Amino acid sequence: MKIVGLHSALRTAILAAALSAAVSQVVCADDFQAKLQYCKTCHGLSGQGYHGYYPMPRLAGQQPQYIENQLRAFIEHRRRNAIMANVAHALSPSMLSALAHHFRDLNPPPLGGGGSRGSMALGRRIYEEGLPESNVPACSACHGPDARGQEQIPRLAGQLPDYFYSKLVNWSEERGQSSMPDSSAVMGPTSHNLTKSQIAAVAAYVSGLR
Repeated sequence: MKIVGLHSALRTAILAAALSAAVSQVVCADDFQAKLQYCKTCHGLSGQGYHGYYPMPRLAGQQPQYIENQLRAFIEHRRRNAIMANVAHALSPSMLSALAHHFRDLNPPPLGGGGSRGSMALGRRIYEEGLPESNVPACSACHGPDARGQEQIPRLAGQLPDYFYSKLVNWSEERGQSSMPDSSAVMGPTSHNLTKSQIAAVAAYVSGLR
């Protein structure tokens, strides 16, 4: 009888643990969907970005490690953006990782919106060859020939040109004031050595890549 009672108690404990885990998973799933819907409010239903008064970046297809690093950069004030700092502070490490991997697997068509054929040709040349005379390396050396990036190096393919342009033009104000620079610090001299028209040309070129 004692053995039967012990087995019964053990089964009850296992069932309770399984039920608790299942409930926990439902809560986590619901929490993930809530956070995801919040992201979509600004970044688009498929993470494609949004053209507006404040252009919102494309997250679709982005490198997860880059997204995670940038969200931590907002928390640690390595990157300045009051809205994203508040958003990032509300994310647990596991939630942050889950969201980053979700957006990696999305691949909607790029919104485009680039410049003229001439500017895109210039942008392609800068991307593939750089500007040695201005000490600007080829973008492809780090971001890859397909502009899809790797690990902490971001994907540029399909990025909104107005977002791309605003980030590079304002690089020193948003990212150059930190006492804890990260791997993105290499872009400081590059953004400084490019003219605004050259930045716009590169933005136009990468915006149409898939």
